Amino acid sequence: MANDEVLLAEVGPRLRALRKQRGTTLSQLAEATGISVSTLSRLESGGRRPTLELLLPLARAHQVPLDELVGAPQVGDPRVQARPIVRHGMTFLPLTRRPGGPQAFKQILPPGTPTGDPGQQTHEGYEWLYVLSGRLRLLLGDHDLILTPGEVAEFDTRVPHRLLNPGPDTAEVINLFGPQGERLHVRARPHAR
Repeated sequence: MANDEVLLAEVGPRLRALRKQRGTTLSQLAEATGISVSTLSRLESGGRRPTLELLLPLARAHQVPLDELVGAPQVGDPRVQARPIVRHGMTFLPLTRRPGGPQAFKQILPPGTPTGDPGQQTHEGYEWLYVLSGRLRLLLGDHDLILTPGEVAEFDTRVPHRLLNPGPDTAEVINLFGPQGERLHVRARPHAR
């Protein structure tokens, strides 16, 4: 049998088990659904093919999702499952999963990272970062900045740049990157005090 045929063949026994588990008779179920007793009996025994018109009122009567009646596979988890990317001693946790367009990451830099070539890099795009904890050293062109928790930096990534953790603690950063140079649009600014 094909997979669909197997699923359909399992609906009848599932309906019978659900009805008996709830202590409901075929007559009571017929009254609740408007489906005849003979049709319900044939559905449970596999003598009648289950259709959507029959399964919808049965799902309502049993107060279960239609997927449970037909034994559908569980739907995947809609949450973003961050698979860490480790490069040069730094960990990047993706916070978005949409291909193309702006991407969000949580970046974790242990003290002394990144390892490897200390030179500045350039590439297409625009970057915005927010320091959550620790200290972050940003080499940006001729600028050498130390950012602390709560500080933000944004820059065109065609300008030579490098992110480093001067220590002594691990630095955690939220990083938004637009590969085509997309910039953030700030819609509200705090009032001056």
